[in-house]
Amino acid sequence: MRLLLFDIDGTLVTTGEAGLIAFAETLERVFGAADDLSRVDFAGATDTGIIAQLFGLHGIEHTAENIGRFQEGYFPSLARLLPEREGRVLPGVPELLAALAGRDDVQVALLTGNFATGARLKLEYYGLWQHFPFGAFADDHADRNKLGPVAVTRAVQHVGRPFAVERDVWIIGDTPKDVACARAFGARVLAVATGRHGEESLRQHSPDVLRADLSDVDQVADILTRG
Repeated sequence: MRLLLFDIDGTLVTTGEAGLIAFAETLERVFGAADDLSRVDFAGATDTGIIAQLFGLHGIEHTAENIGRFQEGYFPSLARLLPEREGRVLPGVPELLAALAGRDDVQVALLTGNFATGARLKLEYYGLWQHFPFGAFADDHADRNKLGPVAVTRAVQHVGRPFAVERDVWIIGDTPKDVACARAFGARVLAVATGRHGEESLRQHSPDVLRADLSDVDQVADILTRG
């Protein structure tokens, strides 16, 4: 059985920067700190890591209470902004997920820097949430490179069998951080140039497979399930 771990932003969907705007709104509304977020690299980062950066930049105490206050402001902002922004599902994604659905040799899940609630809000809005029964999220660790083993553990619990990571597990993502995450626990990685990083940028990080997008569904599915 193959375990296919999908990133969200730039891989499955683009939200028209709804998440970024919701972060800026929340920071200012809850903590009184205006920031255009230009000093923060969102691509491939975890939400917990981004919050830690913002708290550090603005001298906000990094406590569980303040993280909770941020989340309480962020999730409603994100839900409001998603229909206001010009986002979309990225090429080939619905068709690929449909092709993988129901196969008894594939388990699809998430590995994302989003909080679990943020992931649900985004994927429910774009009609994709039902494809992902579990995942690893920013709630689990601020370091994306620590999320792979979390996802594998949940996969074993979900399907009731082990996975040989080097052979059975793929990460599908759009940033160099997705490549680094896969390397951190021995998985393979299919990089897709549908986010902020183009093919040349991603090629420098030596993913196992590089695609412009996921629109060649048959070929991508074949690579992920038999490659």
